[in-house]
Amino acid sequence: MKPFASSTREIPPAHDIPRHIAVIMDGNGRWAKKRYLPRVAGHKQGVERVRRVTRACTDRGIEYLTLFAFSSENWRRPAEEVSTLRQLFMAALEQEAERLHQNKVRLKIIGDIAPFGARVVELAQRAQELTSTNSGLTLTIAANYGGRWDLMQALAKLVRSGPAPAEGYTEEQLAPHLALNYAPEPDLFIRTGGEQRISNFLLWQLAYTELYFTPTLWPDFDAKQLDAAIAWYRERERRFGQTSEQLEKTRRETGGRRRIA
Repeated sequence: MKPFASSTREIPPAHDIPRHIAVIMDGNGRWAKKRYLPRVAGHKQGVERVRRVTRACTDRGIEYLTLFAFSSENWRRPAEEVSTLRQLFMAALEQEAERLHQNKVRLKIIGDIAPFGARVVELAQRAQELTSTNSGLTLTIAANYGGRWDLMQALAKLVRSGPAPAEGYTEEQLAPHLALNYAPEPDLFIRTGGEQRISNFLLWQLAYTELYFTPTLWPDFDAKQLDAAIAWYRERERRFGQTSEQLEKTRRETGGRRRIA
């Protein structure tokens, strides 16, 4: 398979509908607290929201959806909450794999999931194998994932692959070893819950991604909220280092379309 273009190497094509959306699903605990419910209730509602947003992305022609489910820093949370998240992850893998398969969704999981236990690893492998040949939306779940971890594990694989070239390594040599090497760089990043940071998520891949922050808590994020984010994305001028004048010239040459490559 031909590797996807790097936005720092060449200008990728732009479309009205983002090809790849990445999401930090923030606000489950606060959603529960506002309703005087335990935090686990918020996480359970968050899982239901994943189902609906996945369906909405499929309906809108999104090709890739990447969700940050558990960061490498989330182990710092109370042990009881970490255990709950692990149980929810395991239950979702058990219950959702067949449904994803029926809907032609390809499931991918990135991150070091071994600390979640052998059962989770087994279920994750089984679900990915079941859906591996599906041609619809590619849904990626990032679990025990961190952007710095990703870069370090990719570099380690690159070093083990053979002697370092005298002129040093290149982006093209490192990219195939990154956890998300099967997907194009995200066009649109969404973070729910009001925080405005990327929290060690896809540090390499977000180089030229449009960043959208919303105060809406993840369990309340629905198709209408998704459409609002996509509408905002459509208004962005994605220059990739060019000037506005260069973009305007390209638009005239392509008949006014927003395509910039």
